[in-house]
Amino acid sequence: MESISTMPGIFRIPEKLLSYEIEKYAKSGIYAIIVFGISHHLDNEGSNTWNSDSIISRALKICKNVAPEIVLISDMCFCSYTTHGHCGVLDKKRVNNDQTILNLARQAIILASSGADFLAPSAAMDGQVQAIRSALDRSGFPETGIISYSTKFKSALYGPFREATYSRLTESRSTYQINPMNRREAIRESLIDVEEGSDALIIKPASNFLDIIRDVRERVYVPLIGYQVSGEYAMIKFAAKAGAIEEKKIVQESIGSIKRAGANAIITYFALEIANHGF
Repeated sequence: MESISTMPGIFRIPEKLLSYEIEKYAKSGIYAIIVFGISHHLDNEGSNTWNSDSIISRALKICKNVAPEIVLISDMCFCSYTTHGHCGVLDKKRVNNDQTILNLARQAIILASSGADFLAPSAAMDGQVQAIRSALDRSGFPETGIISYSTKFKSALYGPFREATYSRLTESRSTYQINPMNRREAIRESLIDVEEGSDALIIKPASNFLDIIRDVRERVYVPLIGYQVSGEYAMIKFAAKAGAIEEKKIVQESIGSIKRAGANAIITYFALEIANHGF
């Protein structure tokens, strides 16, 4: 496994070791995981994502075969599969929303057929949930659920993850991710995704946007997930390493605050530590 310098304790997992890692998570009592893939086959569209033998497809099949009891969530995006690092098809300097949702629909069918129980579209395109739901229903996957990144902010907290995925992004994602100061749009985007058929919602990042988690919780009745992202993880790890804070207590407080704000579930890089050590 390859360590990630900006995320102490987190590794890129090669395909040959994935079975071992999934068994470890299953034995710890973790009942759901979200899978990301890093592809070496890049183009302008991210077409490798709808290849039935792509890295993400193979990873999902391995996970489902090793631990069928784990709820398998597949991230859906193109940033790790494109030459430019954007979340969709780049048309000059802007992402083409309509072409991107067509490609997301193609990707959805492959991911569902590879064993994903839920799909988590993170491309932040308008209409993506409706397009994915329609594609799944037409293709015989009516029971495959959608957990949309309904409120995804253009945050500075994604830096370590971009290092982890070898991001090639050089331009801003401000045309499709939400301004961190725009509270009304953040709420509205989540409400739209519920109307389009999302079975659950993700607020990303979590810690800097606890007010949005609470705002959305008060307006919707579907499950709500707070995503504690790479930057949130890194800040705790590096501060603890410097002796500035006590890691276990800060993890408890940060996870607890996300839960207190209204999240039904939390995506976090601390999951295995919490499961094994009772944080």
